[in-house]
Amino acid sequence: MSAPRTIVGVSGGVDSSVAALLLRDRALAHPDETVAGLFMQNWADDGSGDCRAEDDRKDAVAVCGRLGLPIHFRDFSREYWDGVFSHFLAEYAAGRTPNPDVLCNREIKFKHFLDAARDLGAERIATGHYARVEKRDGRWALLRAVDSGKDQSYFLHQLGQAQLSATEFPLGGMLKRDVRALAAQAALPTAEKKDSTGICFIGERDFREFLSRYLPAREGEIRTPDGRAVGTHAGVFYFTLGQREGLNIGGVRGFEAAPWYVVGKDVANNVLYVDQGIDNAWLQSRNLWSEGAHWIAGHPPAQRFACTAQTRYRQAAEACEVTVRDDGTLQARFARDQRAVTPGQSLVLYEGDACLGGAVIAATDAPLELRLHAHTERNYAA
Repeated sequence: MSAPRTIVGVSGGVDSSVAALLLRDRALAHPDETVAGLFMQNWADDGSGDCRAEDDRKDAVAVCGRLGLPIHFRDFSREYWDGVFSHFLAEYAAGRTPNPDVLCNREIKFKHFLDAARDLGAERIATGHYARVEKRDGRWALLRAVDSGKDQSYFLHQLGQAQLSATEFPLGGMLKRDVRALAAQAALPTAEKKDSTGICFIGERDFREFLSRYLPAREGEIRTPDGRAVGTHAGVFYFTLGQREGLNIGGVRGFEAAPWYVVGKDVANNVLYVDQGIDNAWLQSRNLWSEGAHWIAGHPPAQRFACTAQTRYRQAAEACEVTVRDDGTLQARFARDQRAVTPGQSLVLYEGDACLGGAVIAATDAPLELRLHAHTERNYAA
């Protein structure tokens, strides 16, 4: 049997199933376009009974069987632990909020998976991501998906020319509802399967309970920005900026009966800061500074340029001006205040529908962050 020309990552979900279907149909029309599937195991069973990897594996096998495609298997759980999960824990321990999906794409799906596909003789890989790849002016461009509600270019901004030149996103031009309809029409066993949500290795489990296995709880005070104690918490790293759930703050004398939101974290002193009002001033910032940036084209468009940006997934793109500093880090100044911009998350930059690249957010000029980490902001702003 000859080596497949394209290997599609089949995860056991409906999106990767339809990506495989589309590639199979293309191969039927063009015999030189041979296709195979590959199932990646990225998380080892931790004994909790909550891991869904085996169910997903069975679904991937059933889909490939239905489509008449050969399927391969690779265990990347050690690589995932070293390249993604260890970083995830270190970031939470430092009081930041990481995005493991960005790292998973860079370190696993478009590195180890791509290497495995090439070892099997394939020329390229395909996944069920909602994004598009196109060659523009001699360079590969990562573009937003046609379905703006499902666009995943935010999570793919760490890819470069080498990965994009060897990658297909068959669903990039489709709407999610049409993907579901195709799956049903082809009688794929995943047609009605619920989309996975949240962090992949946590699944449906309680986030705090999961994290406490690796970062033991340490109780501390919950305070308002002016220092008044209003409750206790089990560990500052269990919370993220703008969070409302899980604070368990009851009626507090002298305050309105209104929801509380996390507005700051002092990891060194184990203090969680909160305030009332979803858009309170403590959560607002206009400037941010990043770690070293990655550029999809291999270089920034200019040392200073205007673009749009997202500081979290499912956020409307916001106008900003970006300055590329001498050390490769960025300063981004937004045209208007931004809510709950969170260190550890990703700043992703766009020009129209093209993703330029991005970087991990290191610091902002939110009022409480300036107070708690003034030395850090001074270093970035210098």
